[in-house]
Amino acid sequence: MATRTITITILTTATTMLDDFLVRAGLAAIGLSLATGPLGSFVVWRRMAYFGDATAHAAVLGVALALATDLPIGLGTLTVALAMAVTVAGLSARGWAMDTTLGVLAHSALAFGLVAVSFFPSVRTDLSSYLFGDILAVSRGDLALIWLGALAVLALLAWRWQALLTATVSEDLAHAAGIRPDRERLVLVIALALVVAVALKIVGALLIAAMLIIPAAAARSLSRTPEAMAAIAIAIGGLSGLGGLGLSLWQDTPTGPSIIVVAAGLFALSSLRRQV
Repeated sequence: MATRTITITILTTATTMLDDFLVRAGLAAIGLSLATGPLGSFVVWRRMAYFGDATAHAAVLGVALALATDLPIGLGTLTVALAMAVTVAGLSARGWAMDTTLGVLAHSALAFGLVAVSFFPSVRTDLSSYLFGDILAVSRGDLALIWLGALAVLALLAWRWQALLTATVSEDLAHAAGIRPDRERLVLVIALALVVAVALKIVGALLIAAMLIIPAAAARSLSRTPEAMAAIAIAIGGLSGLGGLGLSLWQDTPTGPSIIVVAAGLFALSSLRRQV
């Protein structure tokens, strides 16, 4: 009986805490960092920054698709982000000059998305939330989707971790070990599309790539092993999210950009420590 009472009390307290929009925002930032930390490490190792940009910019086109077909925003975003990521991966495998191709695809997808969204007058006022995020508006349902998506990405990367590392170090070594580099590239593509769909609500389409790259880049100089870099990137991402929330409340600044500002500050500190 006492145990049941304690359980009910804990559940009631947790439910009450989730009524606070700041608690939901903080949990959303931590959930996102669980996915962006290890995935961002692979983005840095493989020099896929522009790849992440192209996938993230396609998210706005996904918003337009969702509005046009009455789909959930997350599903529309995931569909288009996954299509963009698969397209880019396919072009990369065929030997296209990726810097130019990614530049064309990234900016074209963003432009098409913005034009398409403009046909929905009710959304025009909310356009900045899709571009820069609105973590303070995260609902309980959004929070559940963010954590489910982040845990799915984390589980996917943990499952393929060693194979992904081998393929990242050397494709020839991967072939010798019986690993297919194109399959591991597809795993990263799927994970990246999931993160884009999850992160759109928090930091927006224009800042998703920054949340992937900056914490991982900051963690690089603080770690000696790939696993340590991924773990430190998760911690830096979480600190950036919570610090950005604090900065936004303190100075009344946009929350999504504030998160990136804090991440950039942590990157500067880690670079300074490396120099010292």
